[in-house]
Amino acid sequence: MNRIRKGDQVIVITGKYKGQKGEVLRVAEDRVVVQNINLVKRHTKPNPQANQPGGIVEREASIHASNVMLVNSATGKGERVGFKSLDDGRKVRVFRRSGEQADV
Repeated sequence: MNRIRKGDQVIVITGKYKGQKGEVLRVAEDRVVVQNINLVKRHTKPNPQANQPGGIVEREASIHASNVMLVNSATGKGERVGFKSLDDGRKVRVFRRSGEQADV
């Protein structure tokens, strides 16, 4: 079970984009792609089969998962995440500071 998942609201805690918030678009191994964070320009070839024009395309590049922190919607701040097993056997993410469940 990952601490950060697709669709989570995260805040960047270090680097050029420190303090910016965004939604996780993709998670791969230990890297995440966050919406409108770490934008890079790529030169792409046109692909007529996919109806894709060529040129310079700006898109998000991945950043390491250790450089982002899950945002607690109640406080609006980034918090560390731990895991807890419920009585019915489910394993859920919980915020360390408040102890409340992160999977709401």
